[in-house]
Amino acid sequence: MALHAHAVLFAVCTWYFSTGVILYLDGLPARTFRWSMLGATALLILALHGLSASSTDTTPAGAYLAFTFGVLAWAWQEMAFLMAFLTGPRRKACEPGCGGWRRFGQAIQAVLWHELAIVVGAALVVAASWGGENQVGTWTYMILWAMRESAKLNVFLGVRNLNEEFLPPHMAVLRSYMTKKPMNLLFPVSVTVAGVVAVVLVQRAGAPDAFAATGFTFLATMLVLAIAEHWFLMLPVPFGELWRWGLRSHQAGKPTLRVIEGGTALPRTREVR
Repeated sequence: MALHAHAVLFAVCTWYFSTGVILYLDGLPARTFRWSMLGATALLILALHGLSASSTDTTPAGAYLAFTFGVLAWAWQEMAFLMAFLTGPRRKACEPGCGGWRRFGQAIQAVLWHELAIVVGAALVVAASWGGENQVGTWTYMILWAMRESAKLNVFLGVRNLNEEFLPPHMAVLRSYMTKKPMNLLFPVSVTVAGVVAVVLVQRAGAPDAFAATGFTFLATMLVLAIAEHWFLMLPVPFGELWRWGLRSHQAGKPTLRVIEGGTALPRTREVR
């Protein structure tokens, strides 16, 4: 039990503090972004090297390392997007009154480069650990990717809590692609499928082998946290309060768009930082 408890605690702390640091950094003035991305890129290179080196390490320590490197590889994607280095060819709000597939197409254009970068990142992560028995880092990246895509689709289709404060001021244009609704048809499918996979991972975490138990505990914990994030989109819970310390840097700028029922955005005066 101690092995599982330590792994869960490590995963939760890694998820919580890495999220807070990214939120804080992407809320700072734009002049700091190049330095933040340089640091993130150095960590990405370290992560890819670490995934390669740890791919043959089938000890609990190897699982810890691979998990950490997988999270670092994903963090680069989050920072590149939130700091607007990799978004998409469309840099303006959704057209007023736009709906259906046309709105979906515009939303894809707004994040296309980011989506392609995630695919490239996945290929690099897979290549780094290819052939090794330790695939904890690779599967960590894949779980984060899958659940982030699910969250994006749910926010596009409609959720109760948009958690708009998580978007930095310079990314406020993306609010026009979000929809505020009590529920959408994809949400039950998302949490049900993820829940079934989480149960399987929890069962696998009961393996007698210490490495397998540690690795599957990491994967199960990250998936459960991602499911919780999905529910925070629907439940009347002040989710943003968990990272109030990381969101302090966002107070310098204000949103430039206001989302109203149905996903239509009304423009406000743009503030240049």
